[in-house]
Amino acid sequence: MNKTLPLTSRSLPILLIRAREAVMAPIRSMLADSGLTEQQWRVLRVLSEYGPQDTTDVADRASLLLPSLSRILRTMTEKGLITRQQHDGDRRRQILMITPAGQAVIDENIAEAAAIADAIKARLGDENYEALLDLLDLVTAEQKSQTSK
Repeated sequence: MNKTLPLTSRSLPILLIRAREAVMAPIRSMLADSGLTEQQWRVLRVLSEYGPQDTTDVADRASLLLPSLSRILRTMTEKGLITRQQHDGDRRRQILMITPAGQAVIDENIAEAAAIADAIKARLGDENYEALLDLLDLVTAEQKSQTSK
C-alpha cells in the first residue's frame, strides 16, 4: 500500500495556519492600536461575554494554556483590564472579572471587530461561513474527546 501525503496546497494543517493568518491579520492591526495582544483580546472577549469565571474556564474558552494564561493575567491586571479574586469556596482557585477599563476596550473595538467578521462572512457567503464554523467545531470536538480519554 502506497501512503502519500496530500500536496501542501491541500494539507489541512497548512491550510488552517494560512486561514488563521488571513483572519488574524486585520484583527492584529486593530489590536495594535489598542496595545493588546491577541491573547489579551480573547481573555477580554470571554470575560465580557460570560462574566466572572475561574481561570480554568477562561483558559478553555480563550484557547490558552494555563501557564500562558498566568503571565497574560498578570499583565492585564497591571493594565487595569481585569481583576482577580480568590474563590470563596476554594482558596486555590481564582475568579477573573473584566474591569470597566477592560470593557471600554471591548466597546471601543466592537464596531471594527464586527466589520472584520462581516467582511469574512461576506467573502465566504452566509452558508459557507456557517458550514466552516460547524466543521471547525467538529474537528475540535474530536480533539477534545481524544484528549479527555
